[in-house]
Parts: sequence; structure tokens; C-alpha cells
Amino acid sequence: MYSQRLVFGWSVQRSLKVLIVCCVATNPLAHAQSPSSQSNEARESPVAVETAQSTPSQQPSAQPEKPAWQYGGFADIGYLRDFNDPSNHLFRSRGTVFHVNEWDLNMAGVYLKKPVAQPSDWGFELTAQAGKDSAVFGFSATAPNLAGSKGLRHLGPTNVSYVAPIGKGLTIQGGIFSSLIGYDSLYAKDNFNYSRPWGADFTPYLMLGVNATYPLTSKLSGTLFLVNGYWHLANANGVPSTGAQFAYKSTDHVTLKETVIYGPHQADTGPEFWRFLSDSIAEWKGKHLTTAFEFFAGTEKVAATGEPRALWVSSQLPVHWAMNSHFSVTVRPEVYWDRDGRTTGFAQTVKANTTTLEYRIPYQRATAIFRLEHRIDDSRGPSGGFFTGGEIRPGVPGLTPTQNLLVFGVILTFDSQFHR
Repeated sequence: MYSQRLVFGWSVQRSLKVLIVCCVATNPLAHAQSPSSQSNEARESPVAVETAQSTPSQQPSAQPEKPAWQYGGFADIGYLRDFNDPSNHLFRSRGTVFHVNEWDLNMAGVYLKKPVAQPSDWGFELTAQAGKDSAVFGFSATAPNLAGSKGLRHLGPTNVSYVAPIGKGLTIQGGIFSSLIGYDSLYAKDNFNYSRPWGADFTPYLMLGVNATYPLTSKLSGTLFLVNGYWHLANANGVPSTGAQFAYKSTDHVTLKETVIYGPHQADTGPEFWRFLSDSIAEWKGKHLTTAFEFFAGTEKVAATGEPRALWVSSQLPVHWAMNSHFSVTVRPEVYWDRDGRTTGFAQTVKANTTTLEYRIPYQRATAIFRLEHRIDDSRGPSGGFFTGGEIRPGVPGLTPTQNLLVFGVILTFDSQFHR
């Protein structure tokens, strides 16, 4: 136990030391910082407000402007240096960025989107994607694949939406949409770190089904959803899963979310075998500093001899500091406990820390994002561990409890819009 605490306890220090050394060579880039921009908060002139209120309008009120169509694309290329040198080039038990010691196009995509803005609006979203990450992330290790999954895996968020003129506006969305569970996105460009946490890889990144969101108050919204299953590219059975989310924005800085999903993820669809997962997120976002805490717990009774109950728990605490418009640093400690090996495939407890330095170069509508990252993962348990270069016997790689990765990521994005 002492050695385990020692490995994990020094992980943050070790991550920072590795990255500071690596960044010394690139420090001259710091002079490229642009002058400070003005505040993003829109401000109205008191005189203008008073005039507008006191002067009767001589013209009919203008119709609200239709939201612009948005389009763009991105490419995500990465290299994970694994100092264990596994002969199979695999990051064990992972669903994203799972190849090591090689350059990979982990994800590339293009999108077209028309957002909704007011009652009776129709929205549309189409995303096409490809890359290493599209090969594994939406499938299940314990259920057969969905018919047509080979094609569907190349679709990201692809759906239609409508704001029904009911009360304050009921937004209905159907198709493939971003998961309501989890803090992290499938796409590295939308996250603080390059590699995803353990909890993200074992909860859905995308969902296939329908959801409806209603603003209960100015701060609280509620969402109900019905999806084909826990993993959108798996077909465990013909019974859908259902869930709900409440999102509460208590202040301009603090947001709280609670999401649950409940449904069968086995061939036996008896209610006693249904999977239940609860995901809780608290986020504080300031001008330069953002931090969050996520905790989720999942359980299901397995339809096997003895009907054992499986349990898995995860938590993470990312802290992101934007030093200026170009540089940022993120530290993310996390723990993932898969007591019975139901999600990762192996009974294990994983403690990890990831430290990421980021440098952004915006140019007109494009942005180049460079990330240098160190992560240390420590897996303990009867079946835990990470691949090494040696073999226990021919064709069976050896395992070691600790893995150190030095990650290089390059992400290119382009985003624009037009009006119709």
C-alpha cells in the first residue's frame, strides 16, 4: 500500500517536472502573445437604453435574425510515447488514443449545423468523422454490434431538432447527439487534455435516440431522453434505455448537473438485470481558471451463474488555467475502480494523473492547437496492469502496474458560418 501511495502521490510533481523541462525549448514562443482584448461581456450605454425606452417606436418591431448556419472541420494527430515499449503498441483497456509509440490520425471530421434559437425553429446537424478513435469508442465488449455500425461509426452528432412552442419552448432532438453523461467530449479539440480520463472512455460519448429539454426556471433546465442502449453502436437487445438530467446554473460561475441512465445492457432484459448509472458534475468557471469535479457510479446484476452484482466507480478533478490567449495548463487527477472488471474487462483500480501544456495559434477562422502532455497510470488488482515489451509466453505480452506516457498532440480546426 505504501508503494502505491508513493507512485500516485508523486505523480503530479513528476508530470510538472517532465513538462517544464520539455517546454524550456519552446519558451521563445511566449512573446507571440497578442495584446489583451476587451471584456467579452456586452455592455449597453445607459443613454441608449433610456432613449430606446422613452422614445415611441415609429417602425414595426424587427423580426429576430435567423441563426447562422455553421460549418467547419478538424484533424487530430497524436503520438503517445510509452516508456514500457509494449510490443503490441496498445494502451490496455482504452477506447480512445489507444495506440502508442506511433503517429496516428486519431480523429478527423467535418460538420454542418443549423442551431435553433426560438419557438418553431427547426435545427439540423451533420458530422462525418474518421480515424483511429472511430474504430472502438461506441462499441461494447459484452454485446453484439448494431446493424449498420460500420457506417454509423463514421457519423458524429447527426440529428434534427425542433423548438416546440410550448410554454418557454420545449427543445426536441432526435438522431445521434452528444452524450448527456460525462464531462469530456469525444473530440480532443473540445477538452482541456489531449487524452481522455478513464471514466469518459467507459461512459457513452454519443447517444442514438431522442431527447427533450425544457427550461424549468431561468437557472434550472430538465432533460428526458430515450436511447437505443448504453453504447450507441451496440445491440445488446431490443429494449431501449431511458434517463434524465437536471442542469442548474446557480451563478455565472457555477454549474451543477445530475444525470441518470437506466436500462438493459444484456441479452436477458429482466428488470433485475438492468444497468443503472448516476453521473454528478460540479463546475466552476472563471476568467482564467476552470475546475470541475465529476463522480459517477454504475451497477448491474450479471445474468450469469450466481447472478453476481457488478459495480464500478469513477471520479476526476480537472483544474485548467488559461495563462493568456495562447498558453494554458491543465492538471487532472482521477480514480477508476472496476471492482468486477465489468467495464474495463479486468478487475482493477486505476489511479492516474495527467498534466497538459497547450499552445494555441489562431489565424482568421482557423486554429492550430499544440499539446504536450504527461500522464502516469497505476493499475492494481488481480487482473490490472499495462502491456510491456516482454512476453509471458509466445503471443502473450507481459504486464506491469505502472505506465508513463509522454504525449504530443496537434489539432487543426476550421470554423465558419453563413446566412441563408
